[in-house]
Amino acid sequence: MCHVIVTCRSMLWTLLSIVVAFAELIAFMSADWLIGKAKPSNSEDVDNRTGGSQEPYHPTLGIYGRCTRISHMQLSRRDTLCGPYAENFNEIASGFWQATAIFLAVGIMILCAVAFVSVFTMCVQSIMKKSIFNVCGLLQGIAGLFLILGLILYPAGWGCQKAISYCGPYASAYKLGDCSLGWAFYTAIGGTILTFICAVFSAQAEIATSSDKVQEEIEEGKNLICLL
Repeated sequence: MCHVIVTCRSMLWTLLSIVVAFAELIAFMSADWLIGKAKPSNSEDVDNRTGGSQEPYHPTLGIYGRCTRISHMQLSRRDTLCGPYAENFNEIASGFWQATAIFLAVGIMILCAVAFVSVFTMCVQSIMKKSIFNVCGLLQGIAGLFLILGLILYPAGWGCQKAISYCGPYASAYKLGDCSLGWAFYTAIGGTILTFICAVFSAQAEIATSSDKVQEEIEEGKNLICLL
């Protein structure tokens, strides 16, 4: 018989697992890893109404994507074009970024699988006599290691030609040059930290769902058990 067990700790772990997976996925897909040096204003950037120039635009560069602005003949029309600069894996700008993409992709796939499984932990608390929380926590720890490897290798690719075109000639491995880090990089770091927090917190979720109070509720014949 399936017993639906919901506790504050197990629900919090489930929500955190889902948030972490989505945060890492969005960061990976974003082009806002590097914010390039400002593009100088030109004659097409003059504002008709004020006669002054618009603020310089900062293009952004991701692991496999980029965002840049295209100015048209009409002064009021400026399009920001975002999309992948690499049509296939081999066209990613740096071998280090290729490794980063692999490590992050593996870590994110594990996190997404755990997030999917975590939804069903309310009904299923064990697999083959092993706690599903402990198994998921172990997988989250492994995913966190993959994410760390990817984030460590990413700055080593700042010396590639693509990064230099955005960050200037002084850009090199682990040196940003004229660039700055975008929100996607910080989101990936924050998600990695939360991944390890989730891995540790999974043990608390397991303790909460197998406590004596839960067992008492089961013995009383209750199928839906909600505990604070």
